[in-house]
Amino acid sequence: MAEFDVIIIGGGPGGYVCAIRCAQLGLKVACVEGRDTLGGTCLNIGCIPSKALLNATHHLHEVHENFEKMGLMGAVPRVDWAKMQAYKDDVIAGNTKGIEFLFKKNKVTWLKGWASIPAPGQVKVGDDTHSAKNIVIATGSEPSTLPSVTVDEVTIVTSTGALALPKLPKSMVVIGAGVIGLEMGSVYARLGAQVTVVEYLDTITPGMDAEVAKTFQKILAKQGLKFVLGAAVQGAEAGKKGAKVTYKLRKDDSAHEVEADVVLVATGRKPYTAGLGLDALGVEMLPRGQIKTDGHFATNIKGLYAIGDAIIGPMLAHKAEDEGMAMAEILAGKHGHVNYGVIPGVVYTTPEVASVGATEEQLKDQGHAYKVGKFSFMGNGRAKAVFQAEGFVKILADKTTDRILGAHIIGPMAGDLIHEVCVAMEFGASAQDLALTCHAHPTYSEAVREAALACGDGAIHA
Repeated sequence: MAEFDVIIIGGGPGGYVCAIRCAQLGLKVACVEGRDTLGGTCLNIGCIPSKALLNATHHLHEVHENFEKMGLMGAVPRVDWAKMQAYKDDVIAGNTKGIEFLFKKNKVTWLKGWASIPAPGQVKVGDDTHSAKNIVIATGSEPSTLPSVTVDEVTIVTSTGALALPKLPKSMVVIGAGVIGLEMGSVYARLGAQVTVVEYLDTITPGMDAEVAKTFQKILAKQGLKFVLGAAVQGAEAGKKGAKVTYKLRKDDSAHEVEADVVLVATGRKPYTAGLGLDALGVEMLPRGQIKTDGHFATNIKGLYAIGDAIIGPMLAHKAEDEGMAMAEILAGKHGHVNYGVIPGVVYTTPEVASVGATEEQLKDQGHAYKVGKFSFMGNGRAKAVFQAEGFVKILADKTTDRILGAHIIGPMAGDLIHEVCVAMEFGASAQDLALTCHAHPTYSEAVREAALACGDGAIHA
């Protein structure tokens, strides 16, 4: 029986970051991972491969739409789907091998296999049982499906199957207008598929600032995505030549159907804790399948902790990473902390959409007195030069103190731009602090400064 200070179950963003940080802080660490590669869902079948496909198809879109405008003439490249898949796989391999290297560098023991917890302080992997002073569950999540839909990962797929379709579909139905559905829908729309997005709610991207969501839908519609909103899916049936999705419109209960080569079920994710033996241990769970923890990630079982998608909160890789680092600090006797009010969210379509903090709707519901500073990318020289002037930056600040309460960006590089607002919010900055900070010209970031100026006396280029 090997003995460790801490054993982390799961080698995804939460688990591997926690393991490395624990090792850096002087703890003897092991990380259990059953996949052949480290990195979890994010690096293997999620964030990273989807970004590779989004990148490749964005360049294809640019060839079709903008190259000629810039004087770049010539034949439009054909799509070699097998080669694009190989590029995606190379990106995955580079990242996962990098984590394996970091484990060796930091002397983290990789216990290869699937874990169970037979008793407090014990982790069983295969036929071997290891002991640890502390155990951290970082097992992540898996796609959730609808009761009326049977996924075969061939014709009716989750995000996992959508990343590795054997051939390009001519048509696709996406069930769910959340981040995953819209990103993958964008990929296949750019590759020539007719994409129909069926969403139960009356708006796309639930929880997003309403003004941004409305603009986002219009832009995606112009890119060829078709939206059916307020639709309750009744079922999806695979056939010899594709699949058929049936749904009812909530406004009048009328029945409809749509056929496609492939159906992508993108209705969210759920915690993955199967096989750990949590029931037998008596671990307290929440109604939606998350492990119940306190403010220090501790469960009701002494020495047993949980982080990431396995517990409550947004299912985001960077949220799990932050919790992993905070968990390590706590186990090392320090004061780990996560500021949940400053966790950004990003949709990696084109344009990108990013947000942090409160939405305008949330502030209204709270009765919070606020002001809005907005700036369109139409007034940003850099954005106009690269045909990405659609969208805007929106900053929400306290009406009295000017403290930044939230920011929402739809436009070029939004996922990167949002972080200057994150840093500002972390330091309790005002919109004026941003407005008085010199921004290089010409950059997309000037739009953020202009939005901050709009919270005061007004933007310059609006």
